[in-house]
Amino acid sequence: MNRSPILILTVLIVGAFLVLATIASTPGESAEDFHKRVTLAEQKPTPPPEPELTEAQLALQEQLRDLGENFSGDVGIAVTEADTLATMSYTGKKRFPQQSVSKLWVSLTALDLADNGGLELREPVTLRAEDLTVFHQPIRNIVRARGSFATDYADLIDRAITQSDNTANDRLLRRVGGPSAVEGFLRRNQLGGVQFGTDERTKQSAIAGLKWKQAYSIDNAFYEARDLVDEEDRRRAFEAYLADPIDGASPEGITRALARLARGDLLSENSTDLIISTMQRTRSGPRRLKGGVPAGWTIAHKTGTGQFFDGVQSGYNDIGILTSPDGTNYALAVMIGSTRVSYAARMEMMQEVTRSVARYHNQRTAEVTAKTDSQSTS
Repeated sequence: MNRSPILILTVLIVGAFLVLATIASTPGESAEDFHKRVTLAEQKPTPPPEPELTEAQLALQEQLRDLGENFSGDVGIAVTEADTLATMSYTGKKRFPQQSVSKLWVSLTALDLADNGGLELREPVTLRAEDLTVFHQPIRNIVRARGSFATDYADLIDRAITQSDNTANDRLLRRVGGPSAVEGFLRRNQLGGVQFGTDERTKQSAIAGLKWKQAYSIDNAFYEARDLVDEEDRRRAFEAYLADPIDGASPEGITRALARLARGDLLSENSTDLIISTMQRTRSGPRRLKGGVPAGWTIAHKTGTGQFFDGVQSGYNDIGILTSPDGTNYALAVMIGSTRVSYAARMEMMQEVTRSVARYHNQRTAEVTAKTDSQSTS
């Protein structure tokens, strides 16, 4: 049966209107906010595939395997070249607890929101007693001394990354839209192998076999409550977290994400520069990956450290972007799911990963230079 062009056009217009009406279902939402929301929901282009490894890269991967196999603990190691996305690893696809490494994804989500006009980094924010969390939170002393702390979101990003402040991170997380917003950022950018999880209050309480109460944020209340948890209940909670961490991520997933960050694939140029320079000022873990950085090189990194139970630590990590003197970027991740070995042994292993990458780069550079010199004189 023939249909008139007018009828067909009418049907198409009505259909398109219904689709848009379904998307823009938030009452009172302005056209500008609607446009931002739809834009933020769009998936970004698929990242390029990993290339096949060269002989030199396979040799580096063998070194990483030796480091992993000789370490007494559950460990994953990965290195990704930012230029090519070539990735070398040891148990690199296994999911490990991130702990405070996950703070990086919150900050990236905030900067992505800022890039798209949804957040002004100098937007004021006031933190009060009800915003306090658990464990390391230098802001707590300020809030308790003054009653509140007025700052902005740029400062919260700085504190969350450089000081690993849990209160700064969780307040920033609420501003960007909570865990679902961070997961949305990860999925939109196709950062496979990385799962954010939840805020620090909820995560740390669950690992201890507790349910969060705001009273835990004061003094040693959390530790005292944790000590009262039945030992078997706490063991079950602790082991359940290790078996299936809510913030689980693979070393390869993390290094590919870091490599794409260094390449400028995830954020604007200004936001990329801001987060990398902030990570370069990280105060925690000076003897982890950073301890193996050779003279003339730099590293922008973020650590993560979990709770202890029965002599076992859940999560002892460091991830970062290592930059050579000639500007070549390498993304590194060392993730220890659980271990009983000394801090010295953990840090030495991490430092050796950094040194191995530097040796690989120097050897590759020397070979390229020798080949160029040979061609120029032939």
